[in-house]
Amino acid sequence: MTQIKFGTDGWRAIIAKEFTTENVARVSHATATWLKTQSKTPSVVIGHDCRFAGELFAETAAKVFALNGVKVYLAKGFITTPMISLGTLTYKADVGVVITASHNPPSYNGYKLKGSYGGPLLPEQITEVEAFIPDKNTYDIDNTSIESLQQKSLIEYVDLETMYVNHVENNFDLNAMRNSKLEFAYDAMFGSGQNVMRRLFPDITFLHCEYNPSFEGIAPEPILKNLKEFASVIKESGNISVGLVTDGDADRIGLFDDKGNFIDSHHIILLLIHYLVKYKGYAGKVCTAFSTTVKIKNICKHYNLPLEVVQIGFKHICSIMIKEDVLLGGEESGGIAIKGHIPERDGIWMGLTIWEFMAKTGKSLDQLIEEVYAITGPFAFERSDLHIDEQLKQKVLENCRNGKYHAFGDYKVDHVEDLDGYKYFLNEEEWFMIRASGTEPILRTYAESSTKEKALAILKAGYQTIQFENV
Repeated sequence: MTQIKFGTDGWRAIIAKEFTTENVARVSHATATWLKTQSKTPSVVIGHDCRFAGELFAETAAKVFALNGVKVYLAKGFITTPMISLGTLTYKADVGVVITASHNPPSYNGYKLKGSYGGPLLPEQITEVEAFIPDKNTYDIDNTSIESLQQKSLIEYVDLETMYVNHVENNFDLNAMRNSKLEFAYDAMFGSGQNVMRRLFPDITFLHCEYNPSFEGIAPEPILKNLKEFASVIKESGNISVGLVTDGDADRIGLFDDKGNFIDSHHIILLLIHYLVKYKGYAGKVCTAFSTTVKIKNICKHYNLPLEVVQIGFKHICSIMIKEDVLLGGEESGGIAIKGHIPERDGIWMGLTIWEFMAKTGKSLDQLIEEVYAITGPFAFERSDLHIDEQLKQKVLENCRNGKYHAFGDYKVDHVEDLDGYKYFLNEEEWFMIRASGTEPILRTYAESSTKEKALAILKAGYQTIQFENV
């Protein structure tokens, strides 16, 4: 028996090892059982991204739900995670299921659960679902046909992509973007955003917009080390104004300026707040995860916006978005949601918001970032994921818990915050952070300072300290 546990964002496992049709059936059985305690006429929206055997796993889930008497709205073809979330809200379903491992390496697949409000299922509800997971699968999946369940009206195919395109057309000034002098580029990282972006902007520059479940061996995570080819395309073109990247299931964003420089999520969050408040007249609370820049505090103070910092994992942000008036919720990893859409990360939606900002103002990304810097001051952020052995990883975390680190090289620690991981402040503007990943067997380290060189120096000093003190 494989023990199935949901991490920071869903259950992830290696395909054909732990991620099998048998285990997908077990999780689906648990979710269906839980659903029937919540509703007398339960329904679910199900879809998959571009990963290997996505259709097989989605159909497995659909069969189990249907056999439990749950009405299934099943997406035809691959879709993005935000499409499932929007579909769950649109079809007034009780839950959404996405077969995806998001940004994880190609050998992984996963199972995400969404709530009726169009965002991640809340942590306490996930715990309830986990409690229903049986020791083994008891359903004869192979001898159950989708067609027979369709005939009983238990499974209905739906077009979530067209639903999403219509939603975009109703909420953005696409003509302003299409008629501007801006040259756009998009890298899908072989992920599920490729078709919808071709429909919305058929004439822009595209990269990695083909079906390739191996992702050419590169994890579809929109961070600089995975995007060197896209950066080169922008640099060599000489005329691309802005490049948008989304991850495997298109809920995370990456961005490049016209010189091929990577714009991290911290800058994107600040740009979005600036645009929504100053140019669109919006207001509301800002809710960000623990590993984001301290500059968010500066811009919130400038615009008189309440700020709440939460644990890492978008489900924590979502739990606030569904109860309060939230302008923006965002994470360091590139998962961002804004007012006027669903309480869900959506890389395409955030990218189009930035493109609209540029088209409406006629300004370059660099010029808009300078507007933000005039409020917050300049800064740089760096992250390094350490693939170290488990023994050393646990020793480092134990040292963090025991308050062993008082300095990293020449950088003295002023104070520590430990909401989720360990954030060592060197002063009010600079920090070094250590945190174990909730979805992968790695140790994440982060640093922020006034320049890239200083942030990298802090990161290096931190890495040397934790290695040296644990040899």
